[in-house]
Amino acid sequence: MSDHHPGLWEQFASAARRHSAHTALEVGGLELTYAQLHDAAEALAARIAEAGGGTAPARVGILSDRTLVSYAAYLAALRTGATVVALNPDCPPGRNAAIAEAAGIGLLVTAPHPATAEVRVPVLTSSPEEVAGAAADGAPPLPPCPSVPDDVAYIVFTSGSTGAPKGVPMLHRNAVSYVAHASTLYDVAPGSRCSQTFDLSFDGSLYDLFVTWHQGGTLVVPQRSQLLTPVAFVNSARITHWWSVPSLISFAQRLGALKPGSMPTLRRSLFGGEALPLAAARLWQEAAPASTVDNLYGPTELTCTCVGYRLPQDTERWPVTPNGTVPIGRPYPTVEHLVLDEDGKRAAEGELCLRGAQRFPGYLDPANNPGRFLSLGEDGTVQPHDADTPPGRAGWYRTGDRVAEQDGVLVHLGRIDHQVQIRGYRVELGEVEALLRQHPAVRDAIVLAVQGRGGETDLEAVVTTARRGPDETEALHRHLGVRLPAYMLPRRITAFEQLPLNPNGKVDRQALATALTHDRS
Repeated sequence: MSDHHPGLWEQFASAARRHSAHTALEVGGLELTYAQLHDAAEALAARIAEAGGGTAPARVGILSDRTLVSYAAYLAALRTGATVVALNPDCPPGRNAAIAEAAGIGLLVTAPHPATAEVRVPVLTSSPEEVAGAAADGAPPLPPCPSVPDDVAYIVFTSGSTGAPKGVPMLHRNAVSYVAHASTLYDVAPGSRCSQTFDLSFDGSLYDLFVTWHQGGTLVVPQRSQLLTPVAFVNSARITHWWSVPSLISFAQRLGALKPGSMPTLRRSLFGGEALPLAAARLWQEAAPASTVDNLYGPTELTCTCVGYRLPQDTERWPVTPNGTVPIGRPYPTVEHLVLDEDGKRAAEGELCLRGAQRFPGYLDPANNPGRFLSLGEDGTVQPHDADTPPGRAGWYRTGDRVAEQDGVLVHLGRIDHQVQIRGYRVELGEVEALLRQHPAVRDAIVLAVQGRGGETDLEAVVTTARRGPDETEALHRHLGVRLPAYMLPRRITAFEQLPLNPNGKVDRQALATALTHDRS
C-alpha cells in the first residue's frame, strides 16, 4: 500500500483534489461536486468529534437511509479515524440494536428517522440541507486523519449460524487494495454515471462509493422505490455503470421492461452477491447491447469482490456450464486461491479457499473463527485454526462455496451446505434449480432440503412464473421427471409471483422455508 494512501479517507481526499469541480454525488434531488462533498464530510467530521467531547468515538454508526446525510457521514466517520458501522433501517429494530451493541458504536449519525428509537447510543441528527449548507460554508480546520493501514475501516454484519449477526471487520489495508485494483477494471472516469443499488450495510456498496469516487465518476443514488423499476431508473438517470444483485433482472423482466435495446446508455453491467443465470444475463445483454456484462464473486470476508468473469460480447461464444450459471472467472491478482476436496487435497472441484491482501483479519467475535480458516503444512496437509490461533496473514479463508475449474475459469456450483444426501445419494440443489430454470415458463427457481414425514430428507422447489396453477406445476414435474432420477425430484413445486429477498437483495431461503412450512400446515 502506498504511503500516500494509508486509508479510504485519504484515497477519497486525493480524488477530490483531482476532480474537485466534477459532480461526485446525486441523491435526493441534491448534487454535490467533489469539493463540496469533501467539505461537507469535513464539517460533519468536526461535529462528530465535538459530540464525542473533542475526540470522535472509535466506532460510528450511520443509518443508511439514502439521503446525503448517509454518504457524508460515511466519509466523515472515516475522516475522524473512526470505524464505520452502517445500519439498514429496513432491518428489524431489534437486529439493529444488537448490531450497535456488538459493534460498540459510540455515536449514531442519521437524518431524522424513527428507526433510531431502539438503538441505545447517542444520536447526532442532521438534515440533508444542513449537510449541504455546511459544504457551502467551507471546511473547518481539522487535525490530519489518524488512520493507519491496519485500522478497521468498517464492519459489515452478516447472518450467523447461531442466529446472532456476525461482525466482519475490514481493514483500511484490505479496502484500499481492493479499490486500487477494481478501479482499473471498468473504465470509470469523470462523466461516468454509476448506480448505487446496494445498501451501505452491505459490502457491495464499497465498490459503489469508493471505486466511483477514486476515478472521478458520479455516484447516482436511486430511492428504494426506484430499485424495483431498474430499467426506468437506468434511463431516467442516464446510468453508464450498473452494479447490483441478479435478482433485479427478474424484477425488470416481471415488469415487462427488459426489452431489446431498452437501456442504451449502459456501458458496463456488473452483477454479484448470488449466482447469475446465463438466461438472465442474456436478457440484460440484449436490453443493454452497448454494455459488457461481468459476473463478480466475493465473500464479505474478502472485501466486496475478488473473482470476476466478463461474458464475451458475442453471445454465440458464451460458455455452457453444468448448472446454467455464468462462471465467476479468475481471482484478482490481490488474491490467491486454492480448491480442496472433502479430504483436504488439492482438486479441480471442491471448496474454494482464499487469502491475500483483501482477506479480513478474522471475525469481530473470535469465537466465529474456528472452522473458517486453515493453513497447509509443508507436506500439503490441512491444519485448521482453533479459537486460540489468530488466522495470520498467511491463513486461507474457507468460503464454504463449491467451485470447479472449467476451461481455465472457476464455475460456482453452490454452497457446500446446499449439497445434501437423499436416500444415500449426494444431491446438488443447484442442479435441480438449473433444470427448473430451463423450462420456458420459469423465471427463477430455488430448491430447499426439508424434513420428510419419516425424518428423511426431501426436496421442495419454489419457482417464479407468470403461469400459475395445478396444470403448470404438473408440467414442471414432467419436465424434471424425464431428466432426473426419482430421488432428485421435488415432492412439491410451489409457484410464487416473486421470491422473498433479504435486506441485501439476495434470495431469503429462510423466509422461503418458513413460507412453505406455513403453507403445509
